[in-house]
Amino acid sequence: MNILFVMEHRCNAGNTHALVNYMRVGAALGHTIAFFGEPCADLPGVNFSTDVGAFDRVVYLFESRIYRVKRLAEVNLLANVPRAHRFVLDADAKCNPITVVDDYDRNYANETQRSEWLRFYEALSDNILKPTLLPSDDERVTTLPFFGYDPALLIPPEAAPPKRYDVLYVGHNWWRWKELEDEILPGLEQIRDEIGEIGFAGLWWDSPPSECAGMSELEPAFRVNQAAFQKLRIHTDPAVPYTEVIRTMSTGRVNIFLQRPFLQHVRHLTLRYFEEFCADTIPLLMLDTEFAVAVYGPAARELTLAGRVASKVLDALRRPDHYREVVEDVRRHLLAHHPYEKRVEELVSVLRG
Repeated sequence: MNILFVMEHRCNAGNTHALVNYMRVGAALGHTIAFFGEPCADLPGVNFSTDVGAFDRVVYLFESRIYRVKRLAEVNLLANVPRAHRFVLDADAKCNPITVVDDYDRNYANETQRSEWLRFYEALSDNILKPTLLPSDDERVTTLPFFGYDPALLIPPEAAPPKRYDVLYVGHNWWRWKELEDEILPGLEQIRDEIGEIGFAGLWWDSPPSECAGMSELEPAFRVNQAAFQKLRIHTDPAVPYTEVIRTMSTGRVNIFLQRPFLQHVRHLTLRYFEEFCADTIPLLMLDTEFAVAVYGPAARELTLAGRVASKVLDALRRPDHYREVVEDVRRHLLAHHPYEKRVEELVSVLRG
């Protein structure tokens, strides 16, 4: 099958890396997968196409904002691809009712915003895909995990870069502050004199994006307390291209996994669930144990952080050989249940109907 993805492709954010994995693994299975658009200098070697007629299905992948191609291109897509062959991948659960988590994170500020998204989805397709393990009661929605694990991306210890950090977080400051403020930073403060360098790599750890200045509804999304970072001597690094994410994670002995609270609440998977286990590191997971086990298997119980940040980080740093065995158990589970070969065939099956 030939599948064209319409999405905002970015080299250092979003789901670009997942689709590049689909392109590579899909090609080995006889499928052609591409981004809609002209080749992009920031994404060398990635498949792009504007030849709509060469593709059997079109998937619109939406993240945090409505992304639209140029009007003529949009008209061409809608005119030349039958509605039944157009799908929307709802990565940020915009199809859900308005949901507020811990009076902090939410998918919409109000019903007006939600109505705008739903009108746009309805104009594009009757078929909604959600990257989750949970079934849906909505007849328009098909759930599939979508993201996967690719052992070809695994960095073995002998090929890993030097360790720069004892504790590292690689990801953007986007609805992350509450968990940091409530659990991660207090836990690290308890053991700060017993561990080495701490790093945060990604966008907006030093300041929010300038284009969001004055937008009060987004203030919680980019919130950060520089004084708290300074107190804990946390080093901030800029975002890295998707090609460097796994290698960057490998510069930390321990990597903290955080997910946006709303997406964790609705059980949406993201690419980061699987990238963490391709790095030469010990991933520690800020997930509830039940869901961690559902994704990673029983070994994940030893990697969850909630309620025990200080003790778990210290234990991982002091017993790295034990935790490497735990990580290997998780990798075996991922290889059995979440390989990209399986993900590609699941997607193709759903698109065929």
